[in-house]
Amino acid sequence: MKAYRMIRLVAMAVVVSAVAACQPTGGEQQSTTFTPKEVFTTPERPAGQTDVLELRAEPIDTVRMAIIGLGMRGSGAVYRYTNIEGAKVVAIADVVPEKVKRANETLVKNGRPAADEYTSEEGWKEICERDDIDLVYVTTNWSLHTPIAVYAMEHGKHVATEVPAALTIDECWKLVNTAERTRRHCMMLENCNYDFFEMATLNMAQQGLLGEIVHAEGAYIHDLRSLNFNENGYWNMWRLEHFKERDANLHPTHGFGPIAHAMNLHRGDKMNYLVSVSSNQFGMTKYAKDKFGEDSEYAKQKYIKGDMNTSIIKTAKGKTIMLQHDVTSPRPYSRIHMLSGTKGFVLKYPQRGIALEPNAHSFLSDEEMEEMLAEYEHPITKEVGEKAREVGGHGGMDFIMDYRLIYCLRNGLPLDQDVYDAAEWSSIVHLSEESVKNNGMPVQVPDFTRGAWDKLDKVTYYTEGE
Repeated sequence: MKAYRMIRLVAMAVVVSAVAACQPTGGEQQSTTFTPKEVFTTPERPAGQTDVLELRAEPIDTVRMAIIGLGMRGSGAVYRYTNIEGAKVVAIADVVPEKVKRANETLVKNGRPAADEYTSEEGWKEICERDDIDLVYVTTNWSLHTPIAVYAMEHGKHVATEVPAALTIDECWKLVNTAERTRRHCMMLENCNYDFFEMATLNMAQQGLLGEIVHAEGAYIHDLRSLNFNENGYWNMWRLEHFKERDANLHPTHGFGPIAHAMNLHRGDKMNYLVSVSSNQFGMTKYAKDKFGEDSEYAKQKYIKGDMNTSIIKTAKGKTIMLQHDVTSPRPYSRIHMLSGTKGFVLKYPQRGIALEPNAHSFLSDEEMEEMLAEYEHPITKEVGEKAREVGGHGGMDFIMDYRLIYCLRNGLPLDQDVYDAAEWSSIVHLSEESVKNNGMPVQVPDFTRGAWDKLDKVTYYTEGE
């Protein structure tokens, strides 16, 4: 018995010793175990380049523009630009000739001259090489956003590109380096930043109504199954291909853009690291079986993308952000848009609500909320909101986005969204993919400003004279 007790004590001592050896002790072991992994290193800024924070370019009286890609987003843009003073569409491009023809019909019907037409696969290169274009507006499939943007800037053009602006970290750096080298604007067309509610809550945050923003949440929850499987939906069914290849937050910017500006990212704070996990994939296969049959090619296809991706971001100043992405589940649309501060709280989905100290335990009444939204309506929506509702585009936010782009170019002002926004918001695609691959491993977020993230102290939407 004594021998047994001695053996047991020795065994327990070995276990305790082994467990203790695995615990972080505050030295090198702790940093190795818990420091977010720098999967993507930050390259040195090339010689001769400087940052383009609040870049100002020469004012352009009439912005001569080309719209490349005339599907769902591009065709709507053509119409909106017939309603914006100081913008002239001089070239349009798409590989589907019928779309180009319809776009020109839209221009002429609305009193604008027909634009030059391009239908070849590389017609966008010919457009970028022209001398009579100031702005290239990119509304193609995702894979062409960065190549066209880079080529356009290299040929002296300002660029506005649909979301996401890039699909990989390497592409993000290409956008940043090209913009810094050429001193051309590169704006990502994140329309949700210009939604009436989002702009009002940005104003609330900037006026201090919510106190210090501690936590925010955003999402892109949108049932796209029928569109993804529609052969007449996205050109060549390009969006479906991404579900076969990548498990990530593939579309982060709609939910992230508005809260990134409310939290002044790269204007006094920055993302430090990200953790991301995905559910397994269920929705695409079930939908395919139900719609096309269990023996169909769509039903047998392996889809990599999990239904729900959830990512958590920690900032340099200790704030947190949750982002979600789900486009394969039968759920109501939601971008969440939630800001939680030390003095108040705002939320847009599944219901709109505002809660403020000293009674923040409950939402304001509908009447009180509408009064608050009117009081804090953003100056920009006050200026163009009526026209925006008339022209439309997701309730008017698309028009406000386009109006602001042209307004800033005409007045030589910094754009509301810069190339660092485009890179940071788009980088979540690749960062979340790496974290998901590694069971939620913390991944360090590159600093695309290369140390200039606290050079400014807030986001500014400039107006003439500023």
